[in-house]
Amino acid sequence: MSKKNESVLAGFKAFLMRGNVVDLAVAVVIGAAFTNIVNSVVKGIISPVVGAVGTKSLEGYSSCLKAPCGVDAKGEPTGVNIMWGSVLNATLTFLITAAVVYFLMVLPMAKYLARMEQRRKAREGVQETMEITELEVLKEIRDNLVAQRNGSGSAGGHVQGVQGQGYAQGPGYGQGSGYGQGRDGSI
Repeated sequence: MSKKNESVLAGFKAFLMRGNVVDLAVAVVIGAAFTNIVNSVVKGIISPVVGAVGTKSLEGYSSCLKAPCGVDAKGEPTGVNIMWGSVLNATLTFLITAAVVYFLMVLPMAKYLARMEQRRKAREGVQETMEITELEVLKEIRDNLVAQRNGSGSAGGHVQGVQGQGYAQGPGYGQGSGYGQGRDGSI
């Protein structure tokens, strides 16, 4: 096989493996199944209800533009007949199909995706809040450690420790009864 044919086949394979093609195939299969359901609803429920008011089938509704409208002995139609009943039937089928797809698939999926998005945003909001809080605490600890090295006391934030245990570890740190006192008693 030539290089051009290989690249065409590779491109075709890449096209088929994209998610959109798979989604389209699933949509066609589901659409075919829904078409059968909708046709059954139209023929079994809608048409009889309409038939109770008028004819038994929507297909029978028509208007004659040029007489004589009918069928001759050979079975061929005569005159000019507008078959608006079949258009009405197709329109009802479309509307019912659209309603079934919307109410049974689109609406529940949209609600589900909105719920998942809210949960994701809530999780991100909690994580972001925790990260900000943790960052603020770390900045305060840093500022206090810098102030402790300089011997100038607290530099901005106030970090409390458990009595007898300071944040700095090592010989002389965290001993005694103060909050985070060093060797010389400074904080």
